[in-house]
Amino acid sequence: MIQFRALLSKELKEAFRDKRAMMMAMMMAVMAPVMIFAMSKVMIKEAVETPPVYVKVTGAEYAPKLIKSLKNENILLLADVPNDEKTIWEDRALSITIPTSFNQDMLEGKPIDLYLRADFSEKANMSPIRRIKTTINHYAQAIGYKRLLVRGIDVRLLQPIKIIEQDTSLPNSNAMIISMMLGLYLLMAAFMSGLPVAIDASAGERERNVLEMLLCQPVSTLKVVAAKLCCASLIACIGVLLTLGLTTFSVSFIDLTKIGASFNLDAFTITALLLLLLPICFFASALQLFVAFQSKNFKEAQSMVSMIIMLPAMVPVIMMFVDNKPKWLDWLPISGQSLIMEDLFKGLPVSWSLLCFTGLVTITMTFLLVLLMAKKLRSEKVVLALS
Repeated sequence: MIQFRALLSKELKEAFRDKRAMMMAMMMAVMAPVMIFAMSKVMIKEAVETPPVYVKVTGAEYAPKLIKSLKNENILLLADVPNDEKTIWEDRALSITIPTSFNQDMLEGKPIDLYLRADFSEKANMSPIRRIKTTINHYAQAIGYKRLLVRGIDVRLLQPIKIIEQDTSLPNSNAMIISMMLGLYLLMAAFMSGLPVAIDASAGERERNVLEMLLCQPVSTLKVVAAKLCCASLIACIGVLLTLGLTTFSVSFIDLTKIGASFNLDAFTITALLLLLLPICFFASALQLFVAFQSKNFKEAQSMVSMIIMLPAMVPVIMMFVDNKPKWLDWLPISGQSLIMEDLFKGLPVSWSLLCFTGLVTITMTFLLVLLMAKKLRSEKVVLALS
């Protein structure tokens, strides 16, 4: 035990001595809350507000009521665009062409073709185009209903079945975008925060000949690996705690009531998240140490280990496109924690047995990686990076 404490103290001193590496390790914890705050602000603004849309209308004099309907939805003529936004809307080139026979065709009940011209592949045009199409369709639908009423036909005949939506989701479920981002960033923090320490404690020490001198001492390779794992995992846990704390603080400045949502991390949720993420921190650090020890030099270790941080980003995204998820995904590292976090943020009951089993599987895989690293460090090929 004395040897392990000495090794752990040595690893922690080396880790905290490198200020640049520590700044890189904590970058995810600082950047994630800022990104969540900024993206949430933008999404709420788009969901609630209806910013003005400026469109060039040819033949506006033939359909004054249509132009009025567009104006009521804050869809204005290009001639009214402010000078500071004129270039932007001219580049978007949204235009509607109204035929000269609009009034005559309307009186005769003939179908009327309106031409909406725009670059439909341009992302900036998607929201304005959707608003223009919705407004015109509602205007056309209102005219159709009036024509039926004039002919003595009840417009309710057009909708024999009416769906009444009853949302059973909890208030915090409406903030699922924020929750999904937070869950993703927490997993990323678990993988990224301990990354610089794991690379330096393995490939870095080998290049500085520290690893060879360390293994020459009367200490087991298992204790050496365990000390390095605990150091990297501790940094990863600090990163997760910072991400969690700073995100909770930043989200408190977002007015979620505009979208009828609430977001609150109580003591129960925080405890469950920590129980989920603690095994992931150890698993991520063990995986990074294992890959770094297999690399021939420090640069190769950086390249190889950096690929591992794609796992927490890829796995949840892939699962989003899988409708019928296999049961074994609930047990694996990353996927199991991701699914449980999703239920947790939705306010659904947490299966503690599944949480414990997923954590046990993650810890078991971590322990196997530690044993495999301890065995490989007894070989000169790994210690000296021989071919």
